[in-house]
Amino acid sequence: MEPCFDGYAYITEECLGAFRMGKPIVPARLAVQIMRHPEFPMHYPYHHYLVPAVMLTAVYRLQGETEEALGAALEEAKKRALNVLKGFCGLYGDCGAAVGLGIFMSILTGTTPHSEETWAMTNRITAGSLMKIAEIDGPRCCKRNCFLALQYAVPFLKETLDITLEAPEEIECTFSTVNEDCKGDACPFFRM
Repeated sequence: MEPCFDGYAYITEECLGAFRMGKPIVPARLAVQIMRHPEFPMHYPYHHYLVPAVMLTAVYRLQGETEEALGAALEEAKKRALNVLKGFCGLYGDCGAAVGLGIFMSILTGTTPHSEETWAMTNRITAGSLMKIAEIDGPRCCKRNCFLALQYAVPFLKETLDITLEAPEEIECTFSTVNEDCKGDACPFFRM
């Protein structure tokens, strides 16, 4: 059953609102704030847009980009994320959170299929985050995989583009009680 809640619009609104505050943005904290909305589903393709949206918002704020530029980038990220289908992790072998990082990096760097320098970088952020996600094993958890992708992105950006974003020292998942597939202690974000 499809939710009536428009999570894509909600993510965009929250990102633009955070951007307007003029303060540094911590991607994982913004993601958690968005996921806490009572109608934001535990598992759903919204997460495929959430990852690039919070990353673009944080980097554009840090780099002093305009709200209009962020709005256009978010629209492009949403358009691309809509092509990442439900169940992509298990049915296609590539988690949507990792694909979301690739979407983010390609938009940030202007990468296309014909790019030279940035083409590999865009694929490396996706591949590296996917390897981190794969270390935990299944079943799916959209929250866990978003956290893992966002954790991976911060040092990757520092190393490749000298972009320094803040990351929380620890992320505590507050969604385990609503996830019937929660791995409990096997998840690095699980807290009782």
